Amino acid sequence: MNDDAVITSPANQTIKDIRALEMRKRRKETGLFMAEGLRTIIEGMELGAQMQNVVYLTTLSARPDIRRVRDYCLSCGGRPLEVTQAVLEKLSHKDNPQSVIGVFKQNFKTLADVKPGKCWVVLEEVRDPGNLGTIMRTIDGVGADGVILVGNCCDPYSVEAVRATMGSLFCVPIVTATQDEFIAWSKTWPGLIVGTTLQDSVDYRTVEYKQPLLLVMGNEQAGLTEPLRKACHSIVRLPMNGRADSLNLSIATGIMLYKMLED
Repeated sequence: MNDDAVITSPANQTIKDIRALEMRKRRKETGLFMAEGLRTIIEGMELGAQMQNVVYLTTLSARPDIRRVRDYCLSCGGRPLEVTQAVLEKLSHKDNPQSVIGVFKQNFKTLADVKPGKCWVVLEEVRDPGNLGTIMRTIDGVGADGVILVGNCCDPYSVEAVRATMGSLFCVPIVTATQDEFIAWSKTWPGLIVGTTLQDSVDYRTVEYKQPLLLVMGNEQAGLTEPLRKACHSIVRLPMNGRADSLNLSIATGIMLYKMLED
């Protein structure tokens, strides 16, 4: 097969393999994920992410930024794919498809990789990929250290989560752990561990947040489990002054991070 040939059929096997990455099972099998949009792809490139494919419209092939991404893909040992509009539309998840799609290697880390710094965000059983992606973008925005996913969380490399990070997943370390692993590890944490829940909690504004910090946030519906609550040194709440009894997980995490890391 000529690698320089324009791919015109969505039935092309490589295109089918990339499209299959929308399934978690396939992402787990291959260790790959898909990212949409030139801005996100350049972010990954500039941060040294390993690129396996870059898919771009044939009408854009002469653009300098496309050539740059194409050359980077080749330097990673990957394969650039020049395609028609019809093929790109099959890969894109948007009504207005992006003109460039990248395929990258996943980069999960373990608790052994976690170094005390400013603040790590611990998410237990987070299920909404939009929330997860937004939290990762917020972690990047406030200059926190990374995210620790505890238990059965949604996939940070799903298309929805990747899109919500707006490129931040390339610079936010992603750690995974079971509940038992995290609880055992947390006993050696040298700083403060703060959880958020309504039970036996204090106003979040009354705590002195000394770094290094762990911010522990629970599931969107159930909140923190009892074992993780017990692992926390302080339990805080965000006061609800209206009729709503809780905030969206990503909003609550953002408020906590800005408070905990304020100068």
